[in-house]
Amino acid sequence: MSSQVVNVVVAGLGGQGAIKASDILADVAFRAGLDVKKAEVHGMSQRGGSVTSDVRFGPHVESPMVTIGEADFLVVLAPSEVEVTRPLLKAGGTLIPPDLVDEKALPNRKSLNVALLGALWYEAVKAALPPHLHAVNEKAFQLGRAAAGAK
Repeated sequence: MSSQVVNVVVAGLGGQGAIKASDILADVAFRAGLDVKKAEVHGMSQRGGSVTSDVRFGPHVESPMVTIGEADFLVVLAPSEVEVTRPLLKAGGTLIPPDLVDEKALPNRKSLNVALLGALWYEAVKAALPPHLHAVNEKAFQLGRAAAGAK
């Protein structure tokens, strides 16, 4: 297991499910036996304002906050929030923008947060492995998803 702390910021607008997405991510990390810290900024979220939620996980995490230039992954649910939150992303970090997934292909447009979590998982697997192992592990990942869905 890596000794590195992974920093993820989920950003969006009130009602888009940024908090729910970060709850799911934190739960997965916790179930994997990692130390998890989470912080949220709601702002004017009830009126469609900006929402960010920081999730940090690893063997030992001190603070729940992701500072500017520290996010390994930035998952953004609203186009208007991409440039607002981009400074949080570290050099070489991964931006997962809202237009990565075609909302028209979703069974419910409110599930964009979950679709982008799927993209996050795939990007995290790629970041953890050398390129020559990406294809085989993508297949393994899909098999695991299918097996879990069959239960």
